[in-house]
Amino acid sequence: MTLANARFDFDHIAIAATDTAPALRFLTGALGGTVIFGGQSIGFRPMQVWVGDQAGNGMAVELLEPWEPERNDFLARFVERRGDGPHHLTFKVPSLDDALERARAAGATPVKVDTSDPEWKEAFLMPRDAHGTVVQLAESDGDFGTRAQLLEYVAANGPNSHPRWWVDPLPASAAPAQLRRVVLGTPTLDATVSFFADFLEGEIEAKRDGRVELVWPRGARIAIEHRPDKPPGVDRLEVAGLAEPVELIGAHLVPAP
Repeated sequence: MTLANARFDFDHIAIAATDTAPALRFLTGALGGTVIFGGQSIGFRPMQVWVGDQAGNGMAVELLEPWEPERNDFLARFVERRGDGPHHLTFKVPSLDDALERARAAGATPVKVDTSDPEWKEAFLMPRDAHGTVVQLAESDGDFGTRAQLLEYVAANGPNSHPRWWVDPLPASAAPAQLRRVVLGTPTLDATVSFFADFLEGEIEAKRDGRVELVWPRGARIAIEHRPDKPPGVDRLEVAGLAEPVELIGAHLVPAP
């Protein structure tokens, strides 16, 4: 599948922390995850871990650390203000220009629009427009096709490193776990579901007791729960193969139901 012929696709969840090494070691060791790529950018350095099997069932987690904040301190300020924890959800889009037009038509105000790199064009929707979380919209020409094809490439060549900055991953201590879905809480269930299903093109696959589950083309999933007693946003990550709940650099991981 190429994104040029696809609808919007949920790509990964990003978690920010001053030190992501403990998360990397847990994701690769306890959960059997695979580092797929990473590098350095202006003000931050990212790295992604695939939490799933080699057939492409699972999801990616991006770990973000502040880097050279004197050049851009947005991530350092985020971590200082809010502490470690979920930072954003990334959706790949066939055309960023079309996505921005749709977002504005829906009353949202995209920020940090950057089309300077033809291989990676991006913009962000802030929590006020995205029901409690930051949403990144990204148009990318660097697509590997299916998840299985990407993982096959990494197995043969190692992770793409631009450059490598992270600690050595731990060897897997068990069979690979699978990040099943990201769970969001919201006091306005219908409006939040409309945003993720209509604007972000998720397919509703289950509804029950104040919870709606959505899936995107390559299998990444989000569940939205009616939580009127809590602020909206990312609540937890459901992981198949996880034995007991874990708090990991501000993110809550729980066994998948």
